[in-house]
Formats: sequence, structure tokens, C-alpha cells
Amino acid sequence: MWPTGPAPRPPPSLSPGGPRATLVTAAARTGATRHPCRPLRTRGTTPPTATVTRGTTASAQASSRTWSARVGRRPVLLFSIIFILIFGLTVALSVNVTMFSTLRFFEGFCLAGIILTLYALRIELCPPGKRFMITMVASFVAMAGQFLMPGLAALCRDWQVLQALIICPFLLMLLYWSIFPESLRWLMATQQFESAKKLILHFTQKNCMSPESDIKGVMAELEKELSRRPKKVCIVKVVGTRNLWKNIVVLCVNSLTGYGIHHCFARSMMGHEVKVPLLENFYADYYTVASIALASCLAMCVVVRFLGRRGGLLLFMILTALASLLQLGLLNLIGKYSQHPDSGMSDSVKDKFSITFSIVGMFASHAVGSLSVFFCAEITPTVIRCGGLGLVLASAGFGMLTAPIIELHNQKGYFLHHIIFACCTLICIICILLLPESRNQNLPENISNGEHYTRQPLLPHKKGEQPLLLTNAELKDYSGLHDAAAAGNGLPENATANGMKSM
Repeated sequence: MWPTGPAPRPPPSLSPGGPRATLVTAAARTGATRHPCRPLRTRGTTPPTATVTRGTTASAQASSRTWSARVGRRPVLLFSIIFILIFGLTVALSVNVTMFSTLRFFEGFCLAGIILTLYALRIELCPPGKRFMITMVASFVAMAGQFLMPGLAALCRDWQVLQALIICPFLLMLLYWSIFPESLRWLMATQQFESAKKLILHFTQKNCMSPESDIKGVMAELEKELSRRPKKVCIVKVVGTRNLWKNIVVLCVNSLTGYGIHHCFARSMMGHEVKVPLLENFYADYYTVASIALASCLAMCVVVRFLGRRGGLLLFMILTALASLLQLGLLNLIGKYSQHPDSGMSDSVKDKFSITFSIVGMFASHAVGSLSVFFCAEITPTVIRCGGLGLVLASAGFGMLTAPIIELHNQKGYFLHHIIFACCTLICIICILLLPESRNQNLPENISNGEHYTRQPLLPHKKGEQPLLLTNAELKDYSGLHDAAAAGNGLPENATANGMKSM
């Protein structure tokens, strides 16, 4: 999952007259104070390094999808791990902000490759009934690291030591090359039957099974197809599809809206206009955001279990839209009435409503972004799964990128920023109804399989009710009726256009 905590800050210069003096002077002018365990920053602002990091992650997701679809999951994962170790450890040796920002750019580029390949591998290795559960377990592990991060920062008390400490665990990921094999699903979908055969024989030896115990004749079928050349598909192929490209575009907009509006709610809760003593502390801010994300993941586990992927996404998007519209409209109305002395309303009432709507909005928007990424990984065919997944993750990165851009312009256009995303939530509610339901269904392997993921009714049909959309069998009957009518009047009088007899 995407991190929801504050982005790492640029290091001060080690020289006495470097950028550190400039930062201290700017902080003195704005009245900012520096906590001994946290970086220097003024409240309510995001440094340029956060913009670089989030923008790099967004662009890297779009780039990593091509390499992962072309050369496979394992090579991209190994390449990303090696170079994130190099750039991450070099960041700890930065002597100025320029060097720090440049190295962080390449570090974020490699991190995007790790996130993308691990997400695709998890989806492809799990059976249909366990995919969402395993994804949520991975999200909880990521949040555990987020909760531990302030404690590690307090223990290290030096950003260079902290940077080296959080990069060293990537050394353990080098073992993934020997633990995790290449995705057999991807090898079969791209017709790399020679590599698939070797991998199946490797599994057979590891499980102490005999190759002669192949009851279904899989190896015999592979032997027949070994002469076929590998066929790798580019993500551009979805442009010629009828349904698949629409599903990916809808999920990209959902991801962009969910992660983009999340910052609007966070700023409303912790901005200058809300004066709550609890939210004036850095650690309270950090753990509040992390706790809301944790509660959102817990709610997703329950909602998706009962409503499915599409129903859960629709419910959380409706909550996001309601929280956004009420915050924009109702709070302005309360602000007008609070100006009258006889109204009985004060600014504290407005602040309490703002905090409530912000918490609900952050809760729902986090679920919208996470479900959009997971939904795309399920409905995108295996041959282009990393491509579709990279597009949705890149959209999420661009949504988060709008936050530091607005703050770099001294909050100019923030209200319009919130209104635009609020309008996008209304559009997304309509578009979600066009998505298919992927719960307990096999992953599509090629583009033709992905095209068969068509829209189903949100609610099940009542017993005896005729569905509005005809099935394939009914379509054949429909075309057959016309043929019979052209040949002669051989149809009974009570036959209807879709082959059903009227009662």
C-alpha cells in the first residue's frame, strides 16, 4: 500500500554556511521551532523534496510496468532491490540538498519497481478466495512499519543513521531470488513454454513427486507447444478493446480521486483553520493519520466480504463524496449563521464538524484508493497485468502529487482543488456501476479473457425475474429466430424476440 505518513525531509548541509543556515533563518522568520527528533519544517507546508519523491514514484510506476511485462517479475524485482540498496545507502552520505534530492529521485524510482512486482506476484500466486486476504495482510505489515517509524526516528536521532537503518532490511529481499520463482501464470500466458516446463519440473522435484504422475497430461501438452514462439503483449493493445480499456480508465480515475482528495481532508483536519490542542503535536498528527488508515483497512475486510469488490468500492466512494460535499457546503452555511449573535453557533461548532467530516473522508478515501489498485490487479489480464497496475498506481501517485504542488504555491487554489476532486467523486460513483465483479473468479490470462469480464447487475435477480441483459445462449436463440422467420413462418404465436414464451 501507499505510505500515508509525511515524506522524508531534505538533510541540512554539513557546512556551516550551507542551506542549513538558510533553513534556520526561514524558520526564525516564520516562528517555527525544531523538535530534537524530527526534521525542521514549518507547520502546514511540504518541502520540495516531497514533491520530487511523489512525482518520481508516479513516473516510475508507469516505467516499471513496461519492463515487468517484457522481462518478467523476478528480473525487475532483483534489479530494483540492488539499486535501491545502492541509492538508499548513498543518500545517507549526502552533503547538501541537491545531492539528497537527486539520490532520492532514483531511490523512489527503484521503490516503485519493488511495489509493482510484489503486488503482481501476490495476486498471481494466490487462489481466487485468498487474494484479498493476502493483500490485506501485506497492507497490515506495511502499516506496522509505519507505526514503528517515529520510534526508530526517536532512537536514531540522526537522519543519516535512520536512512541507513531503513534501507538495510532490503538486503534480506535479495533472498527472494531463490525463494520466489518466476510467475508460472505469466510464463504460460506469454507462451514461454520452455521456461514453464523447467519451472514445473523444478516444482515436481521440490515436492518429491514423479513426473509420471501427471494425470491431466500437462507435460504432454507442453511438449506439443514447445515450438511456438513467446508472445508478449504491450499495454497499448487495450486501446483496441471494447470493455477492458474502459475498466482501466475508470479505476485510474478512482485511484487519482481517492489519493488526491485524501490530502484535502487531512489538511482540513490539521490545517490552520482548525485549532485543536491534540492536533498541534507532530506525533499526534502522524498517529492520527496512521490510525485512520488502519481502521479503513479493517473496514475493507468486512465490507468486501459481504458486498464484493464493486459494492465495497461504491460504498466507500459514496462516503467520500458525502463527506466532501458536506464539508464544502454545510460548513460554509454554518459559518454564515455563526456570524449572527442570536444563532447560538460558534466557531468551535464549525471546527468540530470539520474534524468529523475530515476523519470520515480520510477513512473512505483511503479505502477507495486501495480497492482501486486491488480491483485493477484482478480484472487486468496476466499478459498486461503489470501495465494496468502501473497505470493505476501512477494515477495514485499523481493524485498525491497535487498536495505538495498546492502547498508550494502558498495554498493558492486549495478550495478549487477540493471542489474539483469532489466533482470527480460524483463522476466515479456513476462509473463504478460499469465495472465487473471479480470476487471468486479466476484471473483473466489474455485480452480476450479480460473482455469477458462484463458488467453484472449490482443486486442479484429475484427468483423468476427475467434479466435485462441476454446471455450468450439467448443471443444465439435470438439470431436463430430471425433465420427461421426468414425461411418461413415456423414460429409459434406466443414466442417473443428473445426466445421466451409469453405466459
